[in-house]
Amino acid sequence: MVTSFHIPRLVIAAPSSGSGKTTVATGLMAAFSERGLAVSPHKAGPDYIDPGYHALATGRPGRNLDAFMCGPELVAPLFAHAAAGCELAVVEGVMGLYDGAAGRGELASTAQVAKLLRAPVVLVVDASSQSRSVAALVHGFASFDPQVRLGGVILNKVGSDRHEVMLREALEEAGMPVLGVLRRAPQVATPSRHLGLVPVAERRADAVAAVAALAEQVRQGCDLDALMALARTAPALACEAWSPATALTRSRGAAPDPAPQTPEGLDTSASPAFEARGSGGSAPWGSPRTESGGGAAPGRRPIVAVAGGPAFTFSYAEHAELLTAAGADVVTFDPLRDEALPAGTTGLVIGGGFPEVYAPELSANEPLRTAVARFAEAGGPVAAECAGLLYLARSLDGKPMCGVLDADARMSERLTLGYREAVAVSDSALAVNGTRLRGHEFHRTVIEPGAGATPAWGFTHPERRVEGFVQQGVHASYLHTHWAAEPSVALRFVEAAAARP
Repeated sequence: MVTSFHIPRLVIAAPSSGSGKTTVATGLMAAFSERGLAVSPHKAGPDYIDPGYHALATGRPGRNLDAFMCGPELVAPLFAHAAAGCELAVVEGVMGLYDGAAGRGELASTAQVAKLLRAPVVLVVDASSQSRSVAALVHGFASFDPQVRLGGVILNKVGSDRHEVMLREALEEAGMPVLGVLRRAPQVATPSRHLGLVPVAERRADAVAAVAALAEQVRQGCDLDALMALARTAPALACEAWSPATALTRSRGAAPDPAPQTPEGLDTSASPAFEARGSGGSAPWGSPRTESGGGAAPGRRPIVAVAGGPAFTFSYAEHAELLTAAGADVVTFDPLRDEALPAGTTGLVIGGGFPEVYAPELSANEPLRTAVARFAEAGGPVAAECAGLLYLARSLDGKPMCGVLDADARMSERLTLGYREAVAVSDSALAVNGTRLRGHEFHRTVIEPGAGATPAWGFTHPERRVEGFVQQGVHASYLHTHWAAEPSVALRFVEAAAARP
């Protein structure tokens, strides 16, 4: 049911990456939370790491709003689902304000998210090497798209009182409010490595201190009352809040697509079996193809074990919500410490993270590696993304892993990063052959071979190739997906878990 949903909200954007969005957004979330407000934290784009800091700042799960993976039509409903009952929502943008999916115009940009949410934008500007030119820069961002409402600026890395005066004078002349000034100072300790910030789960005590320091920095430098007043200017948002139960019900009732056809021009040389398989349907954001009701039968709740801990920190909150709504009990385990799968496990989800950082420790936990291998060999349903793919391999940087897949993984100098359009090329525990999904890759590793005899996906954009592994109940791939875009994935997986003895 479409309802009028009103919550004060802000989108924190910047001209480019590295301007201070995460500092400001996380600091604002923490500062407003300290005032006693229930703050809903969001991140535009697919990033998994920043939402961990957002969750620490607010005490609520960090949520992603990705218009590429989920489609523009789900941005507002997912936002409304997460922000229900909150008094303020803060959305951290991605890259520069108008940067989005390559070659797709505004798709997946911070600007598009702001427009879909009808939210005012606060621009964080690195002012360290400019004075009056800041007005020209801000004017360009404010006028580039008249539908984007730029409500004010927070100046970052300001060098002195005199520098601040010059910047304020320039922006006053341009008619742009200054909502905060953060001085050039030693950075709060938020260490990075090959894929960005170190996740909260790997440095929780230090991360708590860092978030507290960000809150203090923002509280001292920003006009919180003015920012809240700007947030309250956001109009009511008319949409139907997303819910996992409703999404699953609609997925159950969706008609299957026509028989799948091989995507034209896709290189199938890595998989002879692919010649008889391929994409089906033309729905741009996902095409449900479940051939049964899906989910668990009444009276029995299968146990789906989800890998967590420092090595496996990449997950979207909606995945666990969908699994639960489909009839499963979701239990988290830590492959670094737990020597056995949770009792009664009938399904296994191993998401993304940093197994390459913890390869010696993961390898040393031989009892769990053996348990995972036995579960997979017995036909148990396993969904593995990126880090999970590496964990299932024979080895990672020479260290023995689970050996489920006849493949070896290693670190690489090359960063693989970007959105992908994919079609399931094999029936699996996750998807029927022909299911279309959009996802993203984000890794500095390679696995050889890159696809098994029965691949998981056929990529159709930006390049055409097959990728990943399907064998027995295992679906393993580098591709990160968002199941809210295709709830039938959760239904099918829980159905496979429920079928286990």
